Amino acid sequence: MLQVQTDWNDLADKALRGELLTMEEGLAVLQADDDDLLSIMNAAFKVRKHYYGKKVKLNLIINAKSGLCPEDCGYCSQSIVSKAPIQKYPLLEKDTLVDGARKAMELKVGTYCIVASGRGPSNKELDQVIEAVKEIKATMPMKICACLGILTEEQAARLKEAGVDRYNHNLNTSKSNYGNITTTHTYDDRINTVEKVKASGMSPCSGAIIGMGETDEEIVEIAYALRELDADSIPINFLNSIPGTPLENRKDLDPRKCLKVLALMRFICPTKEIRIAGGREVNLRSLQPLGLYAANSVFVGDYLTTEGQEAQEDHKMIEDLGFEIELCAL
Repeated sequence: MLQVQTDWNDLADKALRGELLTMEEGLAVLQADDDDLLSIMNAAFKVRKHYYGKKVKLNLIINAKSGLCPEDCGYCSQSIVSKAPIQKYPLLEKDTLVDGARKAMELKVGTYCIVASGRGPSNKELDQVIEAVKEIKATMPMKICACLGILTEEQAARLKEAGVDRYNHNLNTSKSNYGNITTTHTYDDRINTVEKVKASGMSPCSGAIIGMGETDEEIVEIAYALRELDADSIPINFLNSIPGTPLENRKDLDPRKCLKVLALMRFICPTKEIRIAGGREVNLRSLQPLGLYAANSVFVGDYLTTEGQEAQEDHKMIEDLGFEIELCAL
């Protein structure tokens, strides 16, 4: 383990100046003694507060199409190699997608995320999503994020024209670790989709899943890659190892390491929306509130095939911190 004497406030000041942390500094955050954890989170909060104050953005996922995926992503219960007993269904009808947006508004959610399994959308599926998006945008003041897999330039342009504000396509892990997680598409495929999203005018959303066998150096590399990609929104997932998936036995994380990862992401991507995403309940556990001293965004409700914390509990957590929900994300 790297032992470096670090002034964490110096890292915060460096981030505020727009300077990139070195690999050594990034590793110092991840490998710091737990006694330094509160000092690290305080330094991360200095950066978070500068750009986002005490506001928290809420996001909600609707699993618009479940299972039936030909990809072999080792973490995913919906993949072709998964034996997890999950619901499987084709793309939900327009009315169901629109109703999900109404429910999201009732939960004080600013960004509604339409997520569908699969390598990429068929033309019919894209038409269904576009119909729903148009109705939602015409009737509700809500930011819409779509996550439908690999896109063509034409598909990205159509989603933008329909009113999709943001498109999510996660890098998931480092380029060097990618082949250990997925073989049916490449890291570069994901980069290319995010670049098409940016070219279309949609806001790019791309993040990572931590806890999939990557090294600390690779976690820093992921942060560097997301900074280089210039993703506006960065969801940080912590592996929820689902029985029946190839990664079902991975248990690499503890709450303190997760907090250090969130702080690292804030230092390296200081101006960006850092979101605590999937797996937060099972990995951060009782330390969930501390995560919001680095992150300024969180998913509420359930995830794709796993349950999340009740939205009302998240509302209470944010209130107890003295933070404020950002009701409109537009």
